[in-house]
Amino acid sequence: MSDPLPLAGIKAVEFSHMVMGPSCGLILADLGADVVKVEPAPDGDNTRRLAGSGAGFFAAMNRNKRSIALDLKSAEGAALARKLIAGADVMLENFRPGALDKMGFGYEALSRGNPKLIYCSLKGFLAGPYENRTALDEVVQMMGGLAYMTGPPGRPLRAGASVNDIMGGMFGVIGILAALNERHRTGRGQLVTSGLFETNMFLVAQHMLQFAVTGKPANPMPERLAAWAVYDVFDVADGEQVFVAVVSDTQWRAFCDAFDLADLKDAPGLGSNRERVLQRERFLPRLRTLFAAWSKADLAAECERIGLPFAPIGKPHELFDDPHLNHPGAMVTLTLEDGRTTPAPALPIALKGDRLALRRDLPRVGEHGREIAAELGYDAAAIAELSRRGILGGDPV
Repeated sequence: MSDPLPLAGIKAVEFSHMVMGPSCGLILADLGADVVKVEPAPDGDNTRRLAGSGAGFFAAMNRNKRSIALDLKSAEGAALARKLIAGADVMLENFRPGALDKMGFGYEALSRGNPKLIYCSLKGFLAGPYENRTALDEVVQMMGGLAYMTGPPGRPLRAGASVNDIMGGMFGVIGILAALNERHRTGRGQLVTSGLFETNMFLVAQHMLQFAVTGKPANPMPERLAAWAVYDVFDVADGEQVFVAVVSDTQWRAFCDAFDLADLKDAPGLGSNRERVLQRERFLPRLRTLFAAWSKADLAAECERIGLPFAPIGKPHELFDDPHLNHPGAMVTLTLEDGRTTPAPALPIALKGDRLALRRDLPRVGEHGREIAAELGYDAAAIAELSRRGILGGDPV
């Protein structure tokens, strides 16, 4: 984008790790804010060293940020951090309740020195009986009905991505943007809090309200009565699978015409979606036999031709070769810690028709610490001394 990004000129300080806080900072950074990630000296955010299913967390959530590594337990490190926050518009954190307050970095303490500060806390729970509990994405999925809805009966299963963490970060951004707008009127900042559990409840509200409307508890998704007659995963000829949906009467007629199912198109009792939902077993076995003779590519092409919703069942590692994801702007190229480069999905929005690009690669631990200290007025000798004593981490000069 040639124009300044929407959040250009906004300064944000991020005290966070794992996914919820970093995703909030990522969105602000992609939108143009100068986001400074404060990491513990000397080794930085522990998320950098996660293995297994956490191995991609840091790379996914920390582009377009600057990194400063500080020893916040030292008076000099804490003073530098406070000076950084004093000139910031936004601070965000996702540590356990009270952790930063004990260090003098809570909202009340920092807002006294910077009344315009918008302080975003990303927590496990908002106010209530659970607010001091420790939470994880999986914890709130289990207690909040999402795992129950995702797995088959008796086998609760977390969703296959950190959905609450990422959406909780998004809601944090929404709160920050609302507070920035209010600050235009009042001249004052405020405390914004986003809750992981409450994010989960927002996701499952549709199932709660299904019970309120019908009086019947929602069945887990593998056992649900679908709202549409054809809304299923089908095995196809090449050992692959394709999801196909027929969600309107117009689509049903086009579907029957395309797949030589004229007898079903006009059959008594199948004229409306509501009727077809109640008679799925009358035609689904036939569709399964029919689609078993089609290749994945041919079935996808035919569904696209007639305008049906469809989806080959993709695996995350296969998406690097997806033609839509490889359309210009859909991915950004990141440099991993070992020097390899990889594409990664860009923020899923376009502004003025343009996707949001990479401005800063993934930061090394404390990569920008000396630069940031200099911006705060520290001279070269003071920066060298902080570095020598391990208070300011990062690459040696």
